[in-house]
Amino acid sequence: MLIVQVFVHVREDRVEAFKAASMENARDSVREPGIARFDVVQQVDDPTRFVLVEVYRTPEDPARHKETAHYKTWRDAVEEMMAEPRTSIRYTNIFPDENGWG
Repeated sequence: MLIVQVFVHVREDRVEAFKAASMENARDSVREPGIARFDVVQQVDDPTRFVLVEVYRTPEDPARHKETAHYKTWRDAVEEMMAEPRTSIRYTNIFPDENGWG
């Protein structure tokens, strides 16, 4: 599995619009066969900061995700909402393994 955390800082006046667009994208994303999990989380002490936690089944699945219509719609919609460019970090899981065992 490949886990990607995307860090997003949104302009204060665009938080609700960002949440709506991201939730719509997440609902469609979890239907993709290559996505095991897709979380949208908001920072408690700074509601303008979000982390998207994307769990992919294979290293090729992020590229497939970025070709979907719902991702492209989200990307274009949220671009002007950003307070700064989003960043990401890629991880691989150690526990549990792909079968749910350690």
